[in-house]
Amino acid sequence: MPKPRIMLGGVPIVLHAGAPEESIGPIGGSTVLRMSGGDGVKMKHWQRSAGSISGSGWMPPGLAGLDYSQPLELRSTKTMSLVGEGPTFTLLGTPRPDVAPWAQALVGGEWVTVPCSYEDGVVTIPPVPGATLYQACYMPVFSVFAEQPSETQSAGTATHGWSLNWEEA
Repeated sequence: MPKPRIMLGGVPIVLHAGAPEESIGPIGGSTVLRMSGGDGVKMKHWQRSAGSISGSGWMPPGLAGLDYSQPLELRSTKTMSLVGEGPTFTLLGTPRPDVAPWAQALVGGEWVTVPCSYEDGVVTIPPVPGATLYQACYMPVFSVFAEQPSETQSAGTATHGWSLNWEEA
C-alpha cells in the first residue's frame, strides 16, 4: 500500500516538494484558576487543534491556487494514538477517510499489529491472549484555516522551502 500524502484543499503535497515536517498540538480556552487556599482548578471552555507543515525540496508545494479565505480540508499523515487497557477507544478526532484506523497490542515486551473495527468514532479491538495494553492509531482529517505558505528558493542548492501554519476551523 502506498504511503498516504498530506493533502490541503484536495492538493497532495508530493515528495519532490520535500518530505514534510508536521506538527499538531492543542489550542483552547482553558486556564487554571486558584482557589482561596491555593488549590488549582482547571476550567476548560473549548479545545481545537493547530499545527504547522514545512518542507524543502526540488519543487514548490503547489498550494498557491487554494482559496485561503475559506476553511480547507487538511488530511494529515501525523499518527495520533491512544493507549490503554481497551477494548474500545473513542478517537479524539476524525480519521482520514482514505486510511482506516489500525491497532496494536502489547504482548510481553512487543507491540504486535492486531485487527480492529471502527464505527461512529470508536475503535474496537478484539481481546488478544497475553496482551497487557492496546493502542488505537489513526491519521486525522481537519477542517482548517490557513494562510498561503511562505516560500523560499535557493539558486545555490536548487531547492524550494515552504511552511504554513493552520488552525482548526
